Amino acid sequence: MPGRGRVLAVLSLSLLNVFTAAAGLAVVKLTPDRHLAPQPPGVAARDLVQAAAPIPPADSASARTPSPSVLAARLGPLIGGPKAKVNAVVIDAVTRRPLFEQRAGQPATPASTTKLATTVAALASVGPQHRIVTQVVRGSGGGVVLVGGGDPTLTALPPRGDAGHPPYASLAELARQTATALKTSGLRRVRVDYDASLYQGPRAASSWKPNYLPDGELAPVSALTVDEGRLSPADPTKKGRVGDPPAAAAALFARMLAKNGVVAKAGRATAAPQGAARLGAVQSPPLSALVEHLLTDSDNDVAEAVARQVAVKLGRPASFAGAAQAVRQVLSTLGVAEGVLVNDGSGLSPRNRISPVALARIVSLAAGPERPDLRAVITGLPVAGFSGTLRPPRYTVPASQAGAGTVRAKTGTLAGVSTLAGVAHDADGRLLAFAFMAGDGKGPVDPGMLDRLAAAVASCGCG
Repeated sequence: MPGRGRVLAVLSLSLLNVFTAAAGLAVVKLTPDRHLAPQPPGVAARDLVQAAAPIPPADSASARTPSPSVLAARLGPLIGGPKAKVNAVVIDAVTRRPLFEQRAGQPATPASTTKLATTVAALASVGPQHRIVTQVVRGSGGGVVLVGGGDPTLTALPPRGDAGHPPYASLAELARQTATALKTSGLRRVRVDYDASLYQGPRAASSWKPNYLPDGELAPVSALTVDEGRLSPADPTKKGRVGDPPAAAAALFARMLAKNGVVAKAGRATAAPQGAARLGAVQSPPLSALVEHLLTDSDNDVAEAVARQVAVKLGRPASFAGAAQAVRQVLSTLGVAEGVLVNDGSGLSPRNRISPVALARIVSLAAGPERPDLRAVITGLPVAGFSGTLRPPRYTVPASQAGAGTVRAKTGTLAGVSTLAGVAHDADGRLLAFAFMAGDGKGPVDPGMLDRLAAAVASCGCG
């Protein structure tokens, strides 16, 4: 359906221009929706969702600020009153002034909205242009060492020739570089050892449910993994993961060397010799692209990797504890750490606690023109009714359709918990940040209620 694809592409680019003008917000995601398989970005072939709210003016700061009483009159009935198990806040993204509050300062289980804290900390400390290196160096006894730098996008899949996103680090390219270097030096038979020592501690958080790894929610967290440890990386519907990602990566790399004329066998875990000669290296896309992807698709593997990059940057152990401490340290420097307690980077831990107002402040900081280095957080947020975890059927029913195309937000879901935090321009064009956190982990939660709340914020001409 090429005609429809062109229409959707034009619509997406138009929305990009509007949101970029409005405090730098973009509406199209610049990295592809994928499961770390190299494929071009695309918009689903489907009927367009018509947003009920008008396109806001570009100058949010000059638009009228909503009346708190009018906003409360719209949101209160949707929440179900103060006794409802919902913690909520809406703040002015420019002044950070609260406009609606219901237990706004009370920490709740954030689920995957934890990724907002992770990504802001990473961009602020490591920087949006940082790339993660995977390399091969000479080892002992005629061997080579495959050294993991923590790149979650390292892939063995062939590229698809798309120029719409930065290329992912290719294990095949690394094998070609290494084979060329080895043959030049006269070596045609090697052992492939591997070094994943950048990460420390357990490969799964103690607070995670024991079924997360077996069910493929993510792979064992490692500094060296290929295609997120997926057993069938070309088929994202199959969730199985390898039990030992570094060993699997080394075995696969040995087979790739053999295809390039070097007889190789998989070796053992080791530490690369200090100052060893480099035989080849590949780089991840820039951190900004990783952030966009992990927010849009709520990728747990990439989130844990990004959190550990913060720990490495700050000189802390690249472990669950070290990453959590590093993230909070950066947030404290930014002035948005109050109300934030995290135990992992992905939000899978039910022990994480973040208050709604903390989430809203984090999003507002990323949306502000004074921090362009954080902009990938906003461009990575799913667009309501269009992309990522907010794609249809969300925001396609009358009660929430007003938010389609205007709400950008990160979702979060755990058993008995549903969260939504992001930004929207209201009908008067004022940029607002919000966080809605429902459930106490003990019963069902309707995420549609959160969509209705966000749509009410977006459609409110409450000035």
